[in-house]
Amino acid sequence: MMDEWQQRVAAFAQHHGLLHDPATHALDLVSEVGEVAKEILRATSYGDRPLQSSAELNDEIGDALYSLLALAESCGVDAGASLDAALGKYERRLGQRDTAGSQ
Repeated sequence: MMDEWQQRVAAFAQHHGLLHDPATHALDLVSEVGEVAKEILRATSYGDRPLQSSAELNDEIGDALYSLLALAESCGVDAGASLDAALGKYERRLGQRDTAGSQ
């Protein structure tokens, strides 16, 4: 499915002249991830209540996903293969130390 998403984003970006250099896409992604974090903080009242999805959060996650796939495309990276590799890395970490995060 990720390959299909990346192809859809690439076609959209090319059609609308939105393919830029990787640095521009990286900055856009950082901005969008910040917007996702802001919506999560807002939706949880800064951690005081459980997260409930909202239209705003869904929109920001969609924007971040678009930005990530556009960055992958501009770098010539297969997003699906990168995701598979990351999942494999996290699975190995879980087996070695019971956490998927970096230490």
